Amino acid sequence: MADKPTVTIIGLGSMGQALASAYLEAGHRTTVWNRTPAKADDLVARGATRAATVSDAVWASDLVVLCVLDYAAVDELLAPNADVLKDRVVVNLTNGRPDQARRTGEWATAQGAEYLDGGIMAIPSMIGTPEAFILYSGSRTAFERYEAALRVLAEPKFVGTDAGLAALNDLALLSGMYGTLAGARHATALVGPERAAEFTTSLLIPWLQAMANILAPSSAEREAGDREAGDLPSEESPLDMQAAGLANIIEASRSAGVGVDLLTHLLTPMRDIIAAGEGDVLTDLVEVIGKEIRS
Repeated sequence: MADKPTVTIIGLGSMGQALASAYLEAGHRTTVWNRTPAKADDLVARGATRAATVSDAVWASDLVVLCVLDYAAVDELLAPNADVLKDRVVVNLTNGRPDQARRTGEWATAQGAEYLDGGIMAIPSMIGTPEAFILYSGSRTAFERYEAALRVLAEPKFVGTDAGLAALNDLALLSGMYGTLAGARHATALVGPERAAEFTTSLLIPWLQAMANILAPSSAEREAGDREAGDLPSEESPLDMQAAGLANIIEASRSAGVGVDLLTHLLTPMRDIIAAGEGDVLTDLVEVIGKEIRS
């Protein structure tokens, strides 16, 4: 244990509990703090040290990991303890926006700390398994120094020195996940509960996996600039065909008593693009959505 950095976990929700457990199991001297002290009881019984205050928690370790509800909670915890942050490495694994991560990183750096922002791409039960990964951005020096310790939690992926990049990539990945999961739940609702399990295993998952493979452009396509990730080959996704198919899904869903809000917001811009002659493939819809967001 002597050659392993000491670690503090601030915030003991389900994810914080998983993080602390992983460090205890890996033999790191682990200090924990939570607003409700009783949440640390099980960890303390397993060898963790309970800090009485946030200041004590920060002082206790080389590596200070926060995993709390939001950045307002991060500010509330760290601001009164700015004087103890000097020479500490702060790893903030709280979900938030890129601008919040940059602001917190600038503030922590001004206090003499090294700062890493992180995005956890896992649920608590995945922590410490090969399937989990965590995105990090901010201090490259801190990342390289503590990469082995960060690997205890999940595969660490450094995405850049801009502290906001981990949050940006985190939110983008979650957007893809929520869209996929929402679509999958709609699909299982459409086929009905009695068929949902077999449908998911034998049809839906193989279909989504096949589409994911198609959506990844080949190296030759990327080099030629012919296709970006997420694009379907243009000759295979005419928008009028997609709009007709989507309209059929909506009507079938209505007939089955399944909500259609997830899909109707796509059909209107599809039809507008077709009517205006502004595009003829499914990927043109993404460009229109991007223009609306930027305007």
